[in-house]
Amino acid sequence: MFKKVTLIILVAATITSSKVIGAESGGMPQLDPEFWISQIFWLVLTFGLLYIILSKFILPGISKNLENRKSQIVENIETADKQRLESEKLNKEYEKVILDSKLKAKTIINNAKKKLINDINKKQELLQNEIDKEIKSAEKEIKILIDESPAKINQIAIDTSSDLLKQLIGAEVNKSNISAIVEDLSRKRNGQVS
Repeated sequence: MFKKVTLIILVAATITSSKVIGAESGGMPQLDPEFWISQIFWLVLTFGLLYIILSKFILPGISKNLENRKSQIVENIETADKQRLESEKLNKEYEKVILDSKLKAKTIINNAKKKLINDINKKQELLQNEIDKEIKSAEKEIKILIDESPAKINQIAIDTSSDLLKQLIGAEVNKSNISAIVEDLSRKRNGQVS
């Protein structure tokens, strides 16, 4: 590459030398062919050093920075894709957890309702059994009172009659006579005429 550049410069110098000969008399030393070799030397040296410095030190740094940026961008895109996929996965898991929680909550509520209904039914059944027992007990007591009431009423009637007669007559009356009268009246009232 260096040889090609030097050759091109020399060819250009020879072509233009015939045209510039007239300019040397005007006081422009750079156009004087006597100084061309030194000018070409310094031109080649300066641009050669510039080329070496650029190609060995500056351009590799720029290339390295560009590659670093490119790799950083690619890495950032890959990281973003991974994080997007991970967030989508976590979002799906979150939605699944919410759905499972809703189903569990429904199951718990339904089980609690069933248990509550069963408890209420059992308590109603127990209460109904207690009420039935109380009713039967009350019916028995009422039947006993109905069965015993004529005898008690007769006894009360005998005692009351005996006290009234004692107060009216002033003497003790035989309770067996009063008892016979009360029983006779009681039978007549119940339709059991003897």
